[in-house]
Amino acid sequence: MSAQLAGTLTLADGLTITRVGYGAMQLTGPNVFGPPKDRARAVAVLRAVVDAGITHIDTSDFYGPVVVNELIREALHPYPQGLHLVTKVGARRAADGSFMVSRHPEDLKAQVYDNLRNLRLEALDVVNLRLGAPDGHPDGDSLAEQFGALAELREQGLIRHLGLSTVSAAQLDEALAMAPVVTVQNLYNLANRQDDALVERTAAKNIAFVPYFPLGGFSPLQSETLAKVAARLETSPQQVALAWLLRRSPNIALIPGTSSLEHLRDNIAAANLVLPDEAVTDLDAIAG
Repeated sequence: MSAQLAGTLTLADGLTITRVGYGAMQLTGPNVFGPPKDRARAVAVLRAVVDAGITHIDTSDFYGPVVVNELIREALHPYPQGLHLVTKVGARRAADGSFMVSRHPEDLKAQVYDNLRNLRLEALDVVNLRLGAPDGHPDGDSLAEQFGALAELREQGLIRHLGLSTVSAAQLDEALAMAPVVTVQNLYNLANRQDDALVERTAAKNIAFVPYFPLGGFSPLQSETLAKVAARLETSPQQVALAWLLRRSPNIALIPGTSSLEHLRDNIAAANLVLPDEAVTDLDAIAG
């Protein structure tokens, strides 16, 4: 099964990604903290990702921390041509594993250097500025100072492209006035459709919209509807939810994560799942 079945997105010169990507966050220990229980398996999953034709891997130095970037380097360096590592900055980890917001411009720059060093790269393909609240909702604050710091590193050649995470339409416009944006990562799925308008807006601007938590925030009733559709199609709810996202808009790119080779194959299989019209009608109704 190939991730290429869902097609690709060309977001800028030299930046073409598969619409089915891979989120590496789950390769760590519990709660995205510490090393994996089985390091060899984590390395094998990353190599299987590339073997499947995926060219978009989402990562961050605060996954672990450092653990995921070190695994990516161990498994894939020197990186194959066409593979794009998309990282993010805006947080650090406390000694107890908790996430700490860290968006001072100088520390954002330091986080970029951390990613460069731990991935053994001279320039990062894409860096997403992580904003918003921990629950996945944008905070509405100005991003000029923080985004400006990353734009400076882009001008210096340390970052090739910039993206945003957990942002509002107004924040996207503010960023676009400063520098090009190629990706927006926001909370979005069948049950959380508050960003419908932003999906359309990014599509019009050839910006990839990358949903996180594709199965997050479902009520029991909504989950039952999803499960019934999956049963009719003889597949998993995860595959149905991912296939719905791929159908939702041509600019949507997925980064489902897993530490399992079996689940990786299941996620990639969503690229080949065709949802009948009646199934789409039922799924669209989940958001009310």
